[in-house]
Amino acid sequence: MLIIGVYAMALGIMSLWMSHYRKVKARKEGWGFSMATLIGFACMFIFGLLNITGVQETLYETAYNYVMVPVMSAMFALLAFFIASAAYRAFRARTVTATVLLLAAVVVMLGRIPLGEFLTFHFGVKLGIPQLCDWILYIPNMASKRAITLGIGLGSIAMSVKILLGVERSYMGGK
Repeated sequence: MLIIGVYAMALGIMSLWMSHYRKVKARKEGWGFSMATLIGFACMFIFGLLNITGVQETLYETAYNYVMVPVMSAMFALLAFFIASAAYRAFRARTVTATVLLLAAVVVMLGRIPLGEFLTFHFGVKLGIPQLCDWILYIPNMASKRAITLGIGLGSIAMSVKILLGVERSYMGGK
């Protein structure tokens, strides 16, 4: 796994660098974002190499704590609003299935925040929202996760056999 991980990381770095470099070189639409990606990658790589021990806070840690963490926080905040608006559009209770999905989503969301515990213990209910949330996540959700994982495994085996037998050649650019 370690060797495959190193090769996968090297392949990912090369792919990131080459795709963004081509976009910057050709001045395609959005090339400024690609330039920012390349500069940020190069800076963090250099800061990681210059990691000097014994210093209070290294350049890498400073860049991570004061640039990367706020950017990720802003991105996840925007993502939360996007998910909320998408959920509103997707979970309109028009059918019985959509209503069940809406109720399960509300229970899971309430079960993962302190408000769910407060509502449960405030009204003195023994089987409350957090317990119902756990049941939804560990019973029906786990069954669907296992089914998806099984399907992915069988699909991977089938694709591997097709590639080994020479039936599938699309990865080489063929039809």
